[in-house]
Amino acid sequence: MSGAASRLAPHALLQDRAVAAYLGLAIGDALGATVEFMSTREIESEYGVHERMVGGGWLKLKPGQVTDDTTMALALGESILNSGGIDARSIAEAFDAWMRAKPVDIGNTVRRGLLAFRSTGVPAVPLSEHDAGNGAAMRVLPVALATLGQSEQGVREACRIQAHVTHHHPLSDAATECLALMVQAAVQGADLAQLLHRYAYPLAGEHPAFVFRTKQRRSNPSGYIVETVQAVFQALFDSDSFRGCLVDAVNRGGDADTTGAIAGMLAGALYGTAAIPGAWLKALDPAIRLACARQALALVAMSGMAEPAPAKV
Repeated sequence: MSGAASRLAPHALLQDRAVAAYLGLAIGDALGATVEFMSTREIESEYGVHERMVGGGWLKLKPGQVTDDTTMALALGESILNSGGIDARSIAEAFDAWMRAKPVDIGNTVRRGLLAFRSTGVPAVPLSEHDAGNGAAMRVLPVALATLGQSEQGVREACRIQAHVTHHHPLSDAATECLALMVQAAVQGADLAQLLHRYAYPLAGEHPAFVFRTKQRRSNPSGYIVETVQAVFQALFDSDSFRGCLVDAVNRGGDADTTGAIAGMLAGALYGTAAIPGAWLKALDPAIRLACARQALALVAMSGMAEPAPAKV
């Protein structure tokens, strides 16, 4: 913990880390989008080490522009705040409105799930072997913040409600729940070792597909949730700073916007706003930066864990 963070009151520390988690999500998304679908060799050839907010990539984004990882999270958060809880129909309607607004990108599983909701009116997809993507995990942050202080079982159930709007698979569920619980622990003061032993190792123990402590570096991770989690956990637990974690994550290539977003979410919750490089924060789309900060504080206030506070970013 930084000296500045250690001097914050408990509620202020929680708020700071919640805001940092949301900003980390957006920053990791924007940083990773530049090199999404590139291989590690291609990244090295073009950038050396990719560590600047330059935009571009296959989506031809502006510097600091985010993708579906961040905008879906914001849509989910607005649904939670407007409905006063984790409500499947409200979430599905919010996601449907988000898709109708023509986002810059949308995953195949998300699209399929939302088209099913449009045709059936049912805000949950059936169990499917094809739903082990990372779409439910990338957007789970608002649920983690809104359910602070609830029982672990309550948090897990809330995660599954939002996940099953588009993704319904045991590995997707397990990872999404684990990530939400890790965020909650980190914003409440858990350190890196505690996250490793309380959450990451148990996830891999219960679902061996997620084993990440191997000699193999998970490069070019796809949208498969197992590869996403392996890349994120390696980047998180083999670094000791917000910047180091994100640079490691996005330079692995592959689905780099999502690995960057999830890594940024965890690293932000762990290290706080003071650890976020100023150049990255300044480059982030100002409207997104403000929306993330405001929503983080509103969701934490909704949980009852802290009083409402103005966003200062």
